[in-house]
Amino acid sequence: MSDFKLSAAEFQALYKRLRSEPSWGSTDRRGALNNISAATVVAAAGEVRAGRTVSLAAPVAVKAARDNPDPDVHEMTQPEAGAADAPGLSFAMDRIAMNIHGNADSHIDALCHVIFDGKLYNGVSADTITPTGVTELSIDVARNGIVGRGLLLDIPRVRGVRWLEPGDHVTADDLLAAESAQAVRIEPGDLLFVRVGHRARRRSLGPWDAAQERAGLHPVALALLAERRIAVLGSDSNNDTAPRARTVGRRPGAGRAASRRPRAPGRTADRGARQR
Repeated sequence: MSDFKLSAAEFQALYKRLRSEPSWGSTDRRGALNNISAATVVAAAGEVRAGRTVSLAAPVAVKAARDNPDPDVHEMTQPEAGAADAPGLSFAMDRIAMNIHGNADSHIDALCHVIFDGKLYNGVSADTITPTGVTELSIDVARNGIVGRGLLLDIPRVRGVRWLEPGDHVTADDLLAAESAQAVRIEPGDLLFVRVGHRARRRSLGPWDAAQERAGLHPVALALLAERRIAVLGSDSNNDTAPRARTVGRRPGAGRAASRRPRAPGRTADRGARQR
């Protein structure tokens, strides 16, 4: 397991750097979705070969578990008990209540999700979050859909393991190694998915407290993703690792992410929507 730590000063410097590049102006509310253009969508469509669709959704989790203490509630609202076989026309109806931002359900985060030092993306005040909803940076900015080239980087496969252990970090070097091994390249506008094997481990060994310990990207790795101008970042886990890197120590991939390139050609960080 890697043990890369960042000091508070190093984290603040990284945070300021990622906030400033690139910039779409003080009024921007789309973040890294701006990296998707008509040209990238057309190019992505041109790469379709098999026409096979793959779901990114996790099953609705209605049972309590160590990583899901507040499970979803799924209940039938119609027909009423004992009335299913009534003569004439009737309908089956249901409703679902979900703790959307838990560690068991798949979802996509809007740019209003993360608050740091009282601010949201692009300096928007956290006061825009109200008990009845948000007035800025809601997922409604993606109401027309998110279309682009999906790129999966399989980190356990590159490392030769079934999954990364909870608390392990995906570094910029890991991402570059996956590019090389898969003969692909992260390009502007990509919908990037980084597999850490979280779901495979959960299926094999059972749930654990993923809020306290999970594999994910090291903060320094986000510099590479900002440089490549991705549009969406997703994972089979949370995108970020836990415990978080927060004390002095080595800096993985620092100084190498911007200069190293994969051998084979192919086809940000806190700037865009996230899916997990």
